[in-house]
Amino acid sequence: MLKIPGYEGGPLVDGSAYLDDPLFWPVHLGSCLRGEDAQRAAFGADWDAAMELYRGLSAEGGWPVFSVPLCSGHTIHVVYRNLDGDRGVDYLMYHPAWSAVKTLGVEDGHFMGPGMAWPELLSAARQPAPEGDADTDARLLLFFPALGDARLPDDAAVVVLTDALAALTLIEEPAEVASMLLENQGQWAPAHWRPADGIWINDGGHSYRNPGNAFALPEVRLLEISDALTGGHGR
Repeated sequence: MLKIPGYEGGPLVDGSAYLDDPLFWPVHLGSCLRGEDAQRAAFGADWDAAMELYRGLSAEGGWPVFSVPLCSGHTIHVVYRNLDGDRGVDYLMYHPAWSAVKTLGVEDGHFMGPGMAWPELLSAARQPAPEGDADTDARLLLFFPALGDARLPDDAAVVVLTDALAALTLIEEPAEVASMLLENQGQWAPAHWRPADGIWINDGGHSYRNPGNAFALPEVRLLEISDALTGGHGR
């Protein structure tokens, strides 16, 4: 059984086999697919099969974990927290020098986030991955629900997301779904990000990366997380 230091709950199981299933991606992005039109465009005739896949992902007997190492030695863990009455998806970061994992964002009824800005999402997705780990498109879609950025780069974001959806899913109109995802990113309102003393911070009222929030991560961790996500090029 997998263990993540400082993360309570489980049983944690390796979820990497799901990454090869085209239906996993619209299911994973479901919180950003709001309304019947978005769900119809993303799932089409595969709704029943997608719900069957979701039942497997959300089974209490095994909490799927998707772990992606970064160049800095940090690892991002995406955990399907299948606790009865408290299901959600946790976006976590860990480094062997830390005593416990840190939370970037949480998708559930008491959501917390955003956890990433668009430049960080791109950088984390594009960092060289060890052989056998998720590729760039998979990383992008895996991390996408943690995004919350009010300043997206015009059409460039749509193009990048469209390419990832076209590569990994069976969605018939990936550009349409990409636009919907970017319009409804995350469960939170898109935040405004800015650099402050080398740290990427935001103004989100539910974000661990807004120093103005009483529950924000300490400055030393905010700096380390910023560096890890941007590959040290974010300052």
